[in-house]
Amino acid sequence: MSRPSPLRHSLSKKARKGFRGFPVATVAYYGPDNVRASKVAVGIFLKEGEDAAVLERWFSEQEDARHDQSIQNQIQTLIKSHGVRSVVVTDGIIGCPHEEGIDYPKGKSCPRCPYWAGRDRFTGERIQ
Repeated sequence: MSRPSPLRHSLSKKARKGFRGFPVATVAYYGPDNVRASKVAVGIFLKEGEDAAVLERWFSEQEDARHDQSIQNQIQTLIKSHGVRSVVVTDGIIGCPHEEGIDYPKGKSCPRCPYWAGRDRFTGERIQ
């Protein structure tokens, strides 16, 4: 298993500091299975109880997005540009990179990511 990139490590370090106020950035990784992240979504919340003021997504077809230096640089730049004080990062890959209702019908499983069909996206355990 490869080591986290220095930039990804920096995100994890900020997340370990806990809540330090708003703005808050959430960083979530998605992939066709629980091994390779092909998508990163970053939301920035300016105030409690509000929807994300900023939502950016990056995709990596070949490399794991968690180790893609270009993506990690862009995440760092986005976080700095919005004066983010707190960061929350998912522990692992939390589901399919495709969006329900956009890439496939609502209420159905993604046809391109059979690994996630019938699985809890946070634990990876079978639910059906």
